[in-house]
Amino acid sequence: MNHPAFSTLGDLKKSGYTPRSVKEELRANLIARIRAKQPLFEGIHGYEHTVVPALERAILAGHSINLLGLRGQAKTRMARSLVQLLDEWMPVVAGSEINDDPLAAISRYAREQIAIHGDNTPIAWVHRNDRYTEKLATPDVTVADLIGDSDPIKAANLKLDYSDERVIHFGLVPRSHRGIFVINELPDLQPRIQVALFNILQEGDVQIRGFKLRLPLDIQFVFTANPEDYTNRGAIITPLKDRIQSQILTHYPPTIELGMRITAQEVRSPREQTRRVRVPDLIRVLVERIALEARESDYVDRKSGVSARLTISALESAISAAELRALRTGEERTTVRIADLFAVGPAINGKIELVYEGEQEGAEKVARHLLSQALRNVFLELFPDPEKARRRAKAEARGRSVPDPYGAVVSHFDEHAVELPLEAPDASYAAALQQVPGLTDLVRSRHGYLDADELPVWMELVLHGLAELSRVGRAEIEGATRFSDLMGSVLTGDDDDGTDDR
Repeated sequence: MNHPAFSTLGDLKKSGYTPRSVKEELRANLIARIRAKQPLFEGIHGYEHTVVPALERAILAGHSINLLGLRGQAKTRMARSLVQLLDEWMPVVAGSEINDDPLAAISRYAREQIAIHGDNTPIAWVHRNDRYTEKLATPDVTVADLIGDSDPIKAANLKLDYSDERVIHFGLVPRSHRGIFVINELPDLQPRIQVALFNILQEGDVQIRGFKLRLPLDIQFVFTANPEDYTNRGAIITPLKDRIQSQILTHYPPTIELGMRITAQEVRSPREQTRRVRVPDLIRVLVERIALEARESDYVDRKSGVSARLTISALESAISAAELRALRTGEERTTVRIADLFAVGPAINGKIELVYEGEQEGAEKVARHLLSQALRNVFLELFPDPEKARRRAKAEARGRSVPDPYGAVVSHFDEHAVELPLEAPDASYAAALQQVPGLTDLVRSRHGYLDADELPVWMELVLHGLAELSRVGRAEIEGATRFSDLMGSVLTGDDDDGTDDR
């Protein structure tokens, strides 16, 4: 959409334009959205009754905002989305470095232009996307970066004395005048730099070193931060924290369903890969469960959090493992299997911070342990507990026959083994699972809605679940997973991930 056609200050005055602050813009446009029953954010899930109402209250109150939460909780995405609450176009004095309002200029340059040209002062139009500034707080950030300083090159080019305010080079904050300014990871900002923000937040003005200059800036400040005890890198100093008017706590998705929705939205798969690989809902559930297990694990530092990026990367890795198999077997279509999840270790390792016990085990073993826990718990949610089923069958055998639903499956492995090669074509993979007596009927009796592509994946889950609960043996051999009797698996010396705590 094109900006309005007004090109001079006189045209702007005739249009009836009335200046308003950036916080007034945000407030007015938020009210319009609420009345139109439009959401504050697109693509942000799980915050509808917690974070979003708190943000709406902060905007209506005209507050500066600090989004406080662990990594991977969409803090930066929400901050960037706030720009959609600004007016689409904003008039500025043409050539102004700090987006001067033509009817309320604050810089010397803009005031001089208006004094010289009057109603013929040229104006320009700035789109709302250009009114957003973001800075990652790092230890090397200086006051000059944020606020500004004298520029010797400008002084030399303009032949001006250093006492002339025209030699000032404005920092990011003045250049964000009439816009949104975001500082990510605020605790990483050195305390002496945090002090430089006091006046801006409290009085709304900035003073640049060495000049008797006061600029009443109009800025919506948004900060993001991890909890102060996350690391020893730094903290938000108390006086600055006191000046930030609203601190809003973010959180992880409260349910697996919400997590799946977020992950599905964020996964970036090439179109060709999407056509080639089908992802069953069971795989998506298992991926989300890995993250939940990590957030509760004694091996993982809970203070650092487990980002939603873990599930995104893990699902992308599992899909790629399935695609790689399809490419090697020459199949046009394939389905992600349970075995493909054993390839997601590299996607997990860099996403979790380990405590001492986890470091002792090693990142790879911890990743396998988390997957094992996810397999066990999802299996128990979808199928009867094998141990309880066996005890119940024994207790009631004297009366009427109550068969163990896993009896036929477990008995088969007393004398037989099943190998599932990682690169077996889909037909061979399904045929190997169908060799196990009672396995197909067990799955169909409880999940009769499954189609032919999903059924083998659920059958494989049953075998992994029985292995996790010590009803059958499981061994990782070169290029395959082998299921056999429990004693035979123990004698092979293979104990999966080495972190079994049964």
